[in-house]
Amino acid sequence: MALAHSPERTDKFLGLRITPIGRRRLLNFSRNRRGFWSLWIFLVMFLLSLFAEFIANDKPLLIRYDGGFYMPVLTEYPETAFGGEFLTEADYRDEFVIKLINAKGWMIWPPIRYSFDTINYNLKVPAPAPPSLQNWLGTDDQGRDVVARMIYGFRISVLFGLALTLFSASVGVTIGALQGFYGGLTDLLGQRFIEIWAGMPMLYLLIIMASVITPNFWWLLGLMLLFSWMGFVGVVRAEFLKARNLDFVTAARALGVTDAMIILKHVLPNATVATITFMPFTLAGSITTLTGLDFLGFGLPLGSPSLGELLNQGKANLQAPWLGLSGFFTIAIMLSLLVFIGEAVRDAFDPRKTYR
Repeated sequence: MALAHSPERTDKFLGLRITPIGRRRLLNFSRNRRGFWSLWIFLVMFLLSLFAEFIANDKPLLIRYDGGFYMPVLTEYPETAFGGEFLTEADYRDEFVIKLINAKGWMIWPPIRYSFDTINYNLKVPAPAPPSLQNWLGTDDQGRDVVARMIYGFRISVLFGLALTLFSASVGVTIGALQGFYGGLTDLLGQRFIEIWAGMPMLYLLIIMASVITPNFWWLLGLMLLFSWMGFVGVVRAEFLKARNLDFVTAARALGVTDAMIILKHVLPNATVATITFMPFTLAGSITTLTGLDFLGFGLPLGSPSLGELLNQGKANLQAPWLGLSGFFTIAIMLSLLVFIGEAVRDAFDPRKTYR
């Protein structure tokens, strides 16, 4: 309420000046409690995942040894640095290295002492092992910690979705703006191409191309970008078709303003609303597609932290329900938060939505 009635709060937000329309949109978004809290929960989860190496890692955060400080989480140290015999990187889970360090110092470990590819060789039961004090959500069929793989998998899924959404928005907005602003033959040819391109089986093409080449993060991003930009074209094109013949565009042309300047400074801001409203749903769809490809085995390289691969392991190991349940709830919570955020953004930019 203070945001609506305090002059100081309405003139500035986080140090930035906002317009009256921006204040109304910000108020509408904050009044949507489900979307507002979903945004904060998602941001906290994402920020924590960005520091996954400091939360789940098989290397100590800090070592005090013989009067010196070491940070293995950031720098590789040979075993000889701690009195060992080998010049290779020290294995900090090895009992011999642990005794060497504890003899002249101490170590501070992260909360989870496993990275996404760390294999627990000290399991008391065959892998996949059930949840325990060592492995909070158990291990997969290769003895890797499920919690660590969930944290790293969440990070790579969100980063992949954000990158794909931004690139798709850039391509889709550009093509939609050109079609809507110039119309005529440009719009006609563009729409026919999109109709043909949209009719192609995207999933099958991704599977075929992923079978031919060795997939990685950037290859998958480029392949999915070939099809994901089309969702933005329709909304942007409609805004440009509506605004291209309005009085302010006609006046700008009469004054000799270039087409590029009219598109960027006069018409594009009107299409920004529709683009921003569409982006959270595109992000959710991008994450779902990546998860599906990983589940089928055509996604990220083998061994990468992947939520889809975790679901696939749950399908292959029905006797270990913690695998499927962990992957399911992680994806369900993440997508639900994104959908709630998208609904709140849509309501915030809807001029018919007002709150007293």
